[in-house]
Amino acid sequence: MSAESAEERKTETIPQWKQEEVDDLVATLESYESVGVVNIAGIPSRQLQSMRADLYGSAELRVSRNTLLVRALEEVDDGLEQLTEYVTGQVGLVGTDENPFGLFKQLEASKTPAPINAGEVAPNDIVIPEGDTGVDPGPFVGELQQVGANARIDGGSIKVMEDSTVLSAGEEVSQQLANVLNELGIEPKEVGLDLRGVYADGVLFEPEELELDIDQYRADIQSAASAGRNLSINAGYPTARTVGSMLAKASGEAKSLGVYAAIESPDFVDDLLSKADAQLRSLAAHIDDEEALPEELRGDVAPATEPDSEESETEATETEEETDDQPAEEADADASDDDEDDDEDGDGDALGAMFG
Repeated sequence: MSAESAEERKTETIPQWKQEEVDDLVATLESYESVGVVNIAGIPSRQLQSMRADLYGSAELRVSRNTLLVRALEEVDDGLEQLTEYVTGQVGLVGTDENPFGLFKQLEASKTPAPINAGEVAPNDIVIPEGDTGVDPGPFVGELQQVGANARIDGGSIKVMEDSTVLSAGEEVSQQLANVLNELGIEPKEVGLDLRGVYADGVLFEPEELELDIDQYRADIQSAASAGRNLSINAGYPTARTVGSMLAKASGEAKSLGVYAAIESPDFVDDLLSKADAQLRSLAAHIDDEEALPEELRGDVAPATEPDSEESETEATETEEETDDQPAEEADADASDDDEDDDEDGDGDALGAMFG
């Protein structure tokens, strides 16, 4: 069909009831901040009504003919016409004043497990879990084995001996597998409103852009805020949130400098005395003298550790060995020094005798 004929068909007069439906849709779309297109294929009417009720108060779901949905989106314009590319198959429009991320989260949370039918494509790997099936011994054990489950009769019932992947994601479900899953009560798919696209604040969002790990996102924000705060403090850039920490940091650094430089100030005197006391006690602990400290402080200092007898004997032996091994030259030099000392003493005595 040519573009011209499509335009003619689009602009031709439509029945009154259709125009009223379009006008109603337009009024609905214009009343919300965010508008999205959702896929409703495969959702039973009863469940769809339940989902519509769950959305009441936070969002509104409108279902109509696709041609009328497209007309309504194009009449509103204002960017909503971009959503027309998602209007294919069984879809509906959802309007909300929530942001797109909140809408996506709400729709995902509203999904419920459902059985899968023959001919459908598995949305993920289908696994029959290990355990007792609760089914009495019979032909069903053969059906389980045929679909790929490790099953056998044990203790008067049919048991699956280990978790068994019977179909991979993307593969088509056979009638036999559908029957087995239904018998076991396994519902491998989720039924709900799949958001195809949402338009808000002049931006078109797709599901991949709206799927966020909230915990990780929160952790990233907290990490960024902490890094920004540290940068502000380290760069000396005061803000309402960092000036208190910066003043505390500057006060601590000034105090440390004053104590280190031994500046006599009323603000530092207690710390200076504590520092001096600690240094005195540390020094006294290395002096083997009971009177190294004033009497009033002696009880607070641990006595110097005396070496063990074996260590003392070892040190004495090493000292003797060093003396025995002393080179002859050094021994002679020591002897010469002793002779010189004796000579000097003798000369002093002679001078004393000479001058009376």
